[in-house]
Amino acid sequence: MSSVISLQTIVNFLLYFGTALALEAAFVALYMAVTPHHEGRLIRQGNTAAAISLGGAVVGFSLALASVLAQSVSLLDLAVWGAVALVVQLAVYWLVDFLLREISKHIDDGNVAAAVTLAAASVAIGLLNAASMTY
Repeated sequence: MSSVISLQTIVNFLLYFGTALALEAAFVALYMAVTPHHEGRLIRQGNTAAAISLGGAVVGFSLALASVLAQSVSLLDLAVWGAVALVVQLAVYWLVDFLLREISKHIDDGNVAAAVTLAAASVAIGLLNAASMTY
């Protein structure tokens, strides 16, 4: 086994990592666009609930995205399955909002219990999402 890393390996790393970062940024932007509360403003104001809920969503998506990265055979494959993971993780917010009614208002009010519930759902579905993408 050679200890020399080829230039192509570095290029592939940069391409895949860059694509993953772009998907992550797209997820955060879309997540913040679909939630009625304003995570950025709330977090800047010290709203712990907003930070927890956004953090859980990012971790949940990242878990699925990491699985996609490990399994993808091309950048197109990564982009397509990354988009699937993105849609699933956005659906988690809508499902929790439907079940708990006005989750966004609770987060806006700083309700940490609501935020932890949303974050836990995001991480749990992210794990299932990641495992489902290994087949």
